[in-house]
Amino acid sequence: MPLIIEGGRVPTRWAETGTRRPRMSIDNHVRREVCVNLALINNMPDPALEDTELQFFELLDIASGDVPVIVKLYSLTGIPRTDRGQRHLNNFYFGVDDLWRSRLDAVIVTGTEPRQLNLEDEPYWTALTDVFDWAEENTYSTVLSCLAAHAGVLHSDGLKRYRLLDKQFGVFDSNKTSDHSLISRIPDRIRFPHSRWNEVRGDELNSCGYSVLTESPEAGVDVFVKRKKKSLFVHFQGHPEYGAQTLLKEYRRDIKRFLRQERETYPTMPAGYFDESAALLLNAFRDTALSEQREDIAEFFPEAPIVDGLKNTWHSSAACVYRNWLQYVLSRKTSAFTPVSKLCSSTQRKPFAAS
Repeated sequence: MPLIIEGGRVPTRWAETGTRRPRMSIDNHVRREVCVNLALINNMPDPALEDTELQFFELLDIASGDVPVIVKLYSLTGIPRTDRGQRHLNNFYFGVDDLWRSRLDAVIVTGTEPRQLNLEDEPYWTALTDVFDWAEENTYSTVLSCLAAHAGVLHSDGLKRYRLLDKQFGVFDSNKTSDHSLISRIPDRIRFPHSRWNEVRGDELNSCGYSVLTESPEAGVDVFVKRKKKSLFVHFQGHPEYGAQTLLKEYRRDIKRFLRQERETYPTMPAGYFDESAALLLNAFRDTALSEQREDIAEFFPEAPIVDGLKNTWHSSAACVYRNWLQYVLSRKTSAFTPVSKLCSSTQRKPFAAS
């Protein structure tokens, strides 16, 4: 089934993708009880705002299978925006006050770039925690991505994150540490991208009732879950939604910051991402940048010969996790619409396999 954007507010880049399946009218073709209504609360800064919405649209579109998915876009107040970014929000996003009046089955909350050492000092903290509290009572499941995952465990359980010596950056292998249905039909070792300066730790999560589903020897905890009141909260320290070029864009952005002397050290190359020929080109560029630290050096960043060799090696695992998640949400919703007599005689649907 097609991905449906609530209210006809379809962002330009998604409209231009020529999606494989035509969009449908909600009223004429979709019964609300057999679809998943979800909010995507996109808090990414302006340079990544549209990329992030497109990444989630593509992932949900692929993962949805036969399940109609209706997406409503939101963003929190308190996140700095340029005029262009604010215009995009005004054109395609709903105000967060609309969230409290909406009947939704699930919510996805992205992270954003932290500006304060203490998350509770961020200007959007109150708005973010209001979303968490609302989601506990009003959704079947909630996905928290990266910084949002850190904020969620801090708000619910007082678990603080730990600053890393260097950015956890790249694509890392993780091992399944649970037989939870969200990771069913996925290989025992999966790969997801990570891009963060902080982490929460498995022993502290376990002590507060969280279940760690996947964990990496290099990157630490990957996916973890906990039921909070009515909602299953699914936390990703990594970014299964990332596209093939996302880490390259972040690496180039961090290099530009170094060249502008906005950071002291040259960024570490993302692990497990570039092939050998790309790494050689990037190391040569690094040598030049270190010897001639000035902003115009960025013009010689060797992007063109690298892009074609980038591969989304985590795509099938990401699609499977989100497919299982959508099926979980739908099963919870269906049980709420189904009389007890029918539930007792029905058979459980098998989880989706990885594509």
